[in-house]
Amino acid sequence: MKLDILAIGAHPDDVELGCGALIAKETANGKKVGIIDLTRGELGTRGTAETRDIEAKNSAEILKVVVRENMKFADGFFVNDKKHQLALIRMIRKYQPEIVLCNAIDDRHIDHGKGSKLASDACFLSGLLKIETKDDAGALQKPWRPKQVYHYMQWKNLEPDFVVDVSEFIDIKMKSVLAYKTQFYDENSKEPQTPISSKNFTDSIIYRARDLGRLVGVEYAEGFNVERYVAVDSLFDLK
Repeated sequence: MKLDILAIGAHPDDVELGCGALIAKETANGKKVGIIDLTRGELGTRGTAETRDIEAKNSAEILKVVVRENMKFADGFFVNDKKHQLALIRMIRKYQPEIVLCNAIDDRHIDHGKGSKLASDACFLSGLLKIETKDDAGALQKPWRPKQVYHYMQWKNLEPDFVVDVSEFIDIKMKSVLAYKTQFYDENSKEPQTPISSKNFTDSIIYRARDLGRLVGVEYAEGFNVERYVAVDSLFDLK
C-alpha cells in the first residue's frame, strides 16, 4: 500500500497532538495517510500499554487513516542506531510515502527528540541503494526516500517554519486526542496527575491552534518545522 503521508510518533497520541487536524484534513481530501507509533507508551504514568493499543485504534478510526502500526520499540530507551534505523527503513520502503511527518525536533520528553532524529535519519538512509532490507515475504525491498520530512510541534512552543489552516478539522483533532481516555483530563479519574492530564493542557491544544491561526488570519492552524527550504512555483501560491 503506497501512502501519500506517513506520520511517525514516538508514542501513541504524539501524532494526534502534533498534527491530528492536518491528518483529518488530508484524509477528507482523499489522501492515503498512515501512522507508525515507535513504542506502545508502556512507561506512561496513566493507563497501560494494552489500553493505549485500544485507544490508538479508536483514534485511527476517527482520523480515517488507512493503516496504523506499532514498532514496539522500548519506551524511554529506544536509540537511534542501526537496528532501529533498519526496522524503520523497512516500514518506509513498505509504504513509500511522499511526505513523512515526525516528532518535534526539540521537546520536553526525551523520546520526542530521539524519535525525530531516528525518523529523519531513516528517511534518508531508506533511499540508499546498497542498504538491503526485505519485506514480510522475504523479498528485497526497493530504495525509497520521501520527498519531504516535516516535524510537528509538541510540548514546547517552537517557532514554526510554516503553518497549515486546519480550521474545519479542529473538532476531529480533539476527538482523536480525547480517544486516549486514560491520558488526558478526566475529573473522575483516580490516576496520578501528569503534565498532560490537566485541563490546562487539554485547553492548550485549542488555544495554541487558535493563536497560530490568528497569526495567519484563519481560525485554527497547526505548525511545522522543516529540514530544508520550502519551495513554491509562484509567490501567489503563498497565502
